[in-house]
Amino acid sequence: MPFTNNPLQNRLLAALTSDVRARLQPDLEEVQLTLGSVLYESRNQMSHIYFPANSIVSLLYVMADGASAEIAVVGKEGVVGISLFMGGGSTPSRAVVQSAGLAYRLPAAALKMEFDRFGGLHHLFLRYTQALLTQMAQTAVCNRHHTIDQQLCRWLLLSLDCLESNRISMTQELIANMLGVRREGVNHAAGKLQSSGIIQYGHGIITVLDRRRLEERACECYYVVRNEVDRLLH
Repeated sequence: MPFTNNPLQNRLLAALTSDVRARLQPDLEEVQLTLGSVLYESRNQMSHIYFPANSIVSLLYVMADGASAEIAVVGKEGVVGISLFMGGGSTPSRAVVQSAGLAYRLPAAALKMEFDRFGGLHHLFLRYTQALLTQMAQTAVCNRHHTIDQQLCRWLLLSLDCLESNRISMTQELIANMLGVRREGVNHAAGKLQSSGIIQYGHGIITVLDRRRLEERACECYYVVRNEVDRLLH
């Protein structure tokens, strides 16, 4: 089935050599991801790996009491389902669509066959895994040592990096769930950004009006993650 869009919107697919892409293409499927849909649940066996194009997927750790916190965000720079090629097959996290849009998915068997060639895909995916682990570690540090204001700025910037526009569809309640903080804290932090003219918020849409000033308010965690992605995936 021909693609209606270009899989090379995803940086990992774009970085593969033409011969690797030719082997994957017969099994690569274009899918629309809807807001809030779950790509995989904690501990469940995964059947596909997903390459977001203009969508965003949040990796969440869910506690026994139902509380959750985001441990990483994956967009056009990455892939969802690293356990499939790292040998685990499942993970304690949940993958939830944070921003609706297009993605490409590949069955587990096709991925493993190419990964086990120990060629270009193998090396590229291991470098991406290092970048993802950096993001997870930096998220833990940020949540422990930085203010909700700084965490919100980091989260907004990481989300913007996954999109082609300056608009993010997300309620403050969902942001609070992602960050693992109280909604009142997010309301206060977002209110300060809005009163400063950095963002505009309404009807579940956050529009970033001044990215430069948003970056100035972000903590070092955003830059560590962005620089590591650029270093490893170039």
